[in-house]
Amino acid sequence: MDWRKIGAAAVAILAICVTSATAQAPAVPASYDGLKVVFCGTSGPLPVKDRAKACTAIQAGGTLYLVDIGPEATENLLAWRMPMAAARAVFVTHLHSDHIGEIGEFNMQSWVAGRPGPLILVGPPGVEHLAAGFNEAYGIDHGFRNAHHEHGAVKLPIAAGLLKAQVVPPPASGTTVVWRENGLTVTAIVVHHNPVAPAYAYRFDYRGRSVVVSGDTIKWPPLAVAAKGADVLIHEAQNSDMTKQLSQGLAMMGNERMSSIMTDTLSYHTTPVEAADIARAAGVKRLVLSHLTQAGLPMYNPETFTRGMDAGGPLDWRLARDGMTIELPAGSAEIKFGQF
Repeated sequence: MDWRKIGAAAVAILAICVTSATAQAPAVPASYDGLKVVFCGTSGPLPVKDRAKACTAIQAGGTLYLVDIGPEATENLLAWRMPMAAARAVFVTHLHSDHIGEIGEFNMQSWVAGRPGPLILVGPPGVEHLAAGFNEAYGIDHGFRNAHHEHGAVKLPIAAGLLKAQVVPPPASGTTVVWRENGLTVTAIVVHHNPVAPAYAYRFDYRGRSVVVSGDTIKWPPLAVAAKGADVLIHEAQNSDMTKQLSQGLAMMGNERMSSIMTDTLSYHTTPVEAADIARAAGVKRLVLSHLTQAGLPMYNPETFTRGMDAGGPLDWRLARDGMTIELPAGSAEIKFGQF
């Protein structure tokens, strides 16, 4: 066996992989003068190709924040070479698994990348249990990595690898400021996703630019009030007719259990038409529909999914997909869409 040839082949394969990854996904700059949004997960909870579960990354200056992080989203962030070490906090909208399932992995990866302190987990009551649970689940792993990789200039302090909870009790007024740091203000907005309560949307304001992420909710007029004048509203969307079609199909196949569960979802989500109504009421400049429950499923097509959205009047809207980006430069009215 010629080990020199095997070694040379391994180096060649690695070079191809690195070159390919670099060509497809240039690194996101470590700092951005404004708000930069990256859609790292745009699907609903069902498994579909090319879409991770709910996750929206928001870069403000030199710091990275997330709103939720569901399964598969960390892989996207790594593939796109996001500035993982700059992660500061995850804002959790609610405690459904497709919104929190990858907190542990994102926490570990951003720590290994060089995050200098604990990752703050901001969200409704219950996030303290998430933080404690993931810290315990990953504790042995963190110990192994610290023992093996911390030497010389490479430091992996265990304390920096922890999750730290910041619990947000439901505000009586419906909104409350939960974060102020380096010019960024984040406001939690109570939405309606009962029986999941409290559930929050979040508004990010930074250097004159603003983004609102709805989380999961029914059509909720107070959200329009809290989102007033924002540059971008990112709102969840579920097409009710498609949901009923899926439920009926499952029943015909004899899967009454999943048919019932799909029917239940009709009571606590927003249709695309309803999301458009909220965007118009808020007077936002752009509406982006994300957390698309049916996207990628056999009955899905964009035209049917969004039918009726334009009936209520002029509105600039679009459908999110994994890798979509929005740039909101400080001191400007520009809204620039892109794609990894």
